[in-house]
Amino acid sequence: MNATIVLLPGDGIGPEVVAAGRVALETIARRFAHTFTFEEHLAGGCAIDATGTALPDETLAACKRAHAVLLGAVGGPRWDSPTAKVRPEQGLLALRRGLGLYANLRPVRVHPALAELSPLKPERLAGVDLLFVRELTGGLYFGQPRLRETVAGSGGVVRAVDTLEYTDVEIRRVVRLAFRLAGPRRGKVTSIDKANVLESSRLWREEAIAVAAEFPACTLEHQLVDSAAMRLMTAAASFDVIVTENLFGDILTDEAAVLAGSLGLLPSASLGEGPLGLYEPIHGSAPDIAGQGIANPVGTILSAALLLRYSLGLEREATALERAVDGALTDGHRTHDLGGSLSTTAMTREIAHRLAPSEPVRRSLTL
Repeated sequence: MNATIVLLPGDGIGPEVVAAGRVALETIARRFAHTFTFEEHLAGGCAIDATGTALPDETLAACKRAHAVLLGAVGGPRWDSPTAKVRPEQGLLALRRGLGLYANLRPVRVHPALAELSPLKPERLAGVDLLFVRELTGGLYFGQPRLRETVAGSGGVVRAVDTLEYTDVEIRRVVRLAFRLAGPRRGKVTSIDKANVLESSRLWREEAIAVAAEFPACTLEHQLVDSAAMRLMTAAASFDVIVTENLFGDILTDEAAVLAGSLGLLPSASLGEGPLGLYEPIHGSAPDIAGQGIANPVGTILSAALLLRYSLGLEREATALERAVDGALTDGHRTHDLGGSLSTTAMTREIAHRLAPSEPVRRSLTL
């Protein structure tokens, strides 16, 4: 296969982990006789510094031409002023919308060798293997009107408004994807909402029920978001595929990282109607450790495995990469966030070695 992959290193530790992801993809390409062409472009805070915008037109155009996009992380304290008119996160939101990516997939699995890293008791972690499907282009993050104003005649009271808005079409397409993904798994979909309070959630629940009728082999259950947050910590293994709206999904997926033991372990995929997707670890830019060479590359490398699976259709290669990660962790290799001492480079080499034991890691990007 010939494929073009756009790399968006971004800010903080983003360049370090994206370099690791590229190593993994290049090793896969050599082992399985593929040709991957990489293009690197600006997005996030570094793009603001260079161009004044978080997502330059050139970057978006390159992403649209590519087969897939691998992102590191965006943001950091230098761009965090609440009064800033341009913020790194705006680039990420614009990228998702510009590429038509409406669903964010976040698998959460507890690796047996790392169970001790979670603050939860081992019995609460046994059998945890779930998949979040988070809607990406609707809800509070995109709703209009969005404003801040001084209330007339109030003596200076300031009012801020964000609008939570969903259409039936937006809900149906992401719920339908959740059911398609649940089929080869355990066939169970949990739809999370706040239907006892929010009108948008009542529409969400109605549409989820309608879509479920299209998938008689799967089961659907509903859960309110507050009780779902508790259930994630007490009975996470009872979940299979979880589908929810944008804000709820953002919060719950970060909570679920506690199950795995570290944000550095978890990948994600953002998908639309076609094969083009955006892949990134769920962690942030971690500016406090940027440049130290200690960032955990596993989340990005596993994101590269999702890239192989969903955008390039290379299931065998994706599985090989995931098994290489599992092997390195099972053999006790750990970065600092996991209680070990390996650098980003060393951890990446351990994983790459399990893909191609007989060859050294060759890279044009310096790790």
